[in-house]
Amino acid sequence: MRSRRAASRRAVCCGLGAAFFCCLPTLRAQAALLRDRPLDIAEIAPGIYVSQGVQAEATPANLGAIANIGFIVGGERVAVIDSGGCRLWGERLREAVRRRTALPIGSLVLTHMHPDHVFGAAAFLPDKPEIIGHRNLPAALAQRERHYARRLQEALGDFAAGSVIVPPTRLVAASAEIDLGGRVLDIVAHGPAHTDNDLSLYDRATGTLWAGDLLFMERVPSLDGSLLGWLRAMEELRRVPARRVVPGHGPRVADWPAAQAAQQRYLSLLRDEIRALQRGGGTMQQAIATVGRSEASRWALFDDYNAGNVAAAFHELEWE
Repeated sequence: MRSRRAASRRAVCCGLGAAFFCCLPTLRAQAALLRDRPLDIAEIAPGIYVSQGVQAEATPANLGAIANIGFIVGGERVAVIDSGGCRLWGERLREAVRRRTALPIGSLVLTHMHPDHVFGAAAFLPDKPEIIGHRNLPAALAQRERHYARRLQEALGDFAAGSVIVPPTRLVAASAEIDLGGRVLDIVAHGPAHTDNDLSLYDRATGTLWAGDLLFMERVPSLDGSLLGWLRAMEELRRVPARRVVPGHGPRVADWPAAQAAQQRYLSLLRDEIRALQRGGGTMQQAIATVGRSEASRWALFDDYNAGNVAAAFHELEWE
């Protein structure tokens, strides 16, 4: 019986492997088409351009383009907001800037540490921009650089070439401003929330909030910091007098503050259900199996992230 099961498993694995390698030419062809086409980017408010990421994990077919990234054009300079998930994607974003303006790229803002937002940064080094990040960003990147690079290589293969971590040159401890020439961006460094190194930006000229991954829409939020801190950060952001918001994942732009509603519901549900389970003596395993399940049909990639969110939140709330 055991030998038959082993043979069956080998047959399944061989079949899956054969299917994967048969798909490789198709994936590479899709990626080549994506790489060679002009970047799909839209002006969501005067001078603010956003490229929308797909609601998926990074693959060769999407070149790691799974986050919303873009740029803001001022009277004298351009600020790029996040650089994409690989150098190729950063190069495409840089080309999109050049198609719209000859102004220098003065700033590259990295809203947080995750690979889909930072691995395109090397594409902008020829512009010598000020690279802006949260004061905790250098340590977070240093701790994860080797792991992130290995995972990117596994996900993108040859398309990961040249994708390296570029550390920030200007750190934000609380708040800062970028003057693009007649256009000022306010930057806020948040406490532990989605991660421990999240930045948000506010464009005074258009009333546009760029929330980075402090706001997920359509794709389930990913907790890599503090659940309670994230809920506090959402309260802070709600006070920003914005008319619209660019989320880190989801549509290019949404109305503010209504855009927060689904994420508020999900994160609050995790908090409340975990607290109730802990009061009754429930275990983390029970929490992972039950908490948040009513949200499963509302979010893309729910089964990929909910268990990890619950485990992280359970550990945090144990120590309240």
